[in-house]
Amino acid sequence: MIRVAILISGGGSNMVRLVEDMAGDHPGRPCVVVSNTAAAGGLAKAAAMGVPTVVVDHRAYPDRAAFEAAMQAELRRAGAEVVCLAGFMRVLTPDFVALWEGRMINIHPSLLPRHKGLHTHQRALDAGDTEAGASVHLVTATLDDGPVLGQARVPVLPGDTADTLGARVLAAEHRLYPAVLRQFLRELSGV
Repeated sequence: MIRVAILISGGGSNMVRLVEDMAGDHPGRPCVVVSNTAAAGGLAKAAAMGVPTVVVDHRAYPDRAAFEAAMQAELRRAGAEVVCLAGFMRVLTPDFVALWEGRMINIHPSLLPRHKGLHTHQRALDAGDTEAGASVHLVTATLDDGPVLGQARVPVLPGDTADTLGARVLAAEHRLYPAVLRQFLRELSGV
């Protein structure tokens, strides 16, 4: 079994879907959920599902390097072999990303390469896009720029707001991320 760490900053709905899926014949198992904020609602959800949790509060460190060193220490302590970013709202440095090259994936709420960064749903609406969606990609040193491993598309409907579009994209994320992680781990393990 491949040991999977999940990094979150908020409610953890994608983390929950990943943990729920990592059962039975799945090639991975969750080993830790790490958050950069103690207020992340996903921490209680992970603990209730029996997954160890750790808080590495970025505000407690003098700089990004010290924060990432502490986070890396927790990932090593948990025996993590793969890292999934699931609503982790900190930009990681190239040095940290290099430690996990080819073994760190992220879910992003747009059809990459469109709408990298924040406010993706409003930006899709402002651009007049007829469809939106989510992408799972390998994490590289450039933000939201790694190779795309899978995408899910949803239509942009007349009268959509960023919130209504975001809700449909999130539902697609909940199906996409577990499926892509399962395939990614199978390929990584040679199964």
